[in-house]
Amino acid sequence: MVAVMSIWLITLVLAASLTSSPAVEPQQEKAHHTREGFRNPWPGFQRHGFLDFLKWQWQRLRGRSPQKPKTYDMKWVENDGRALKGHRQSLVITWVGHATAVVQIDGHTILTDPIWSERCSPVSWAGPKRYVPPFPRLEDLPPIDAVVISHNHYDHLDRDTIRKLGNGPIYFVALGVKRWLRRWGIREENIVELDWWQRHELNGLTFVCVPSQHFSGRSLNDTNRDLWCGWAILGPTRRVYFAGDTGYFPEFVEIGRRFGPFDVALLPIGAYLPRWFMRPVHMNTAEAAQAFLDVGARYFLAIHWGTFDLADEPLDAPPRALMRAADSLGIEREQLVVMMHGETRVFSEKPARAKED
Repeated sequence: MVAVMSIWLITLVLAASLTSSPAVEPQQEKAHHTREGFRNPWPGFQRHGFLDFLKWQWQRLRGRSPQKPKTYDMKWVENDGRALKGHRQSLVITWVGHATAVVQIDGHTILTDPIWSERCSPVSWAGPKRYVPPFPRLEDLPPIDAVVISHNHYDHLDRDTIRKLGNGPIYFVALGVKRWLRRWGIREENIVELDWWQRHELNGLTFVCVPSQHFSGRSLNDTNRDLWCGWAILGPTRRVYFAGDTGYFPEFVEIGRRFGPFDVALLPIGAYLPRWFMRPVHMNTAEAAQAFLDVGARYFLAIHWGTFDLADEPLDAPPRALMRAADSLGIEREQLVVMMHGETRVFSEKPARAKED
């Protein structure tokens, strides 16, 4: 019964973004804007419809999807937060799980797509459940200066976590997402809402909202009403790229040209099967490896795997596939950072030389 309810909830959430396509305003200045919201404007983008989604779910129910283990030997670090303290000059990143990371850059602490809840779901009693506990605990984190959010899906924008973070940090979101934070008690002055390629300065850091290829929706009537994005975080000495959730698309090269080279690129590597369905909105590991080369980063930090079961590949498969993909593209193994949940990594090497942007 729980499995059936989980599939139903996934259907409800994802169908919100698959049921209709906002009409395009022919004379609009920005190609990703529509009369009703937003779209992916790149030639060749193929959006799957609701019937395609039902086909995938039917295949899963009939047992026609790849067989996956019932349990996983996932290892994690019970990080108590002490490893995150005292970093004023270094670049330090802690992977909490999925797309949630604590990025400490040039004396500031930033959260990416924070979710500490047990499930990524509209309700607490059903939906995709966390396989690995989140460490550090929210209360063990140092003071948070800023939060960047890539889009409004439940596994990236979590109401309970936002309410617990409250009005301490400044929240950076793409167009349309502010309304959710305001409902949850976040003050207007604590929210910076940007369009693609827009930027905002905060205490010596520059936050740039950059394109991604994805979709949005939290209900059956807000299809693609809110924009999706990635974030370039530019400090005086360090630069980090957070891709959020995305398919492979042409703008990776442009992001790298404008803001690279990056010290670290946080790139998603999971939720890529079945390929016929996931390709437009979720990269596989080969595409993620190519994106790493496109944006021009020194290190590839793998995210969006091993936490929530959202697709047909085994939860522990993406890192192995990434190694093979990197080898085929000539990426050095030392450049790949595949962390345990809760692990903290200090990037103490000389900063990557930043281009003028």
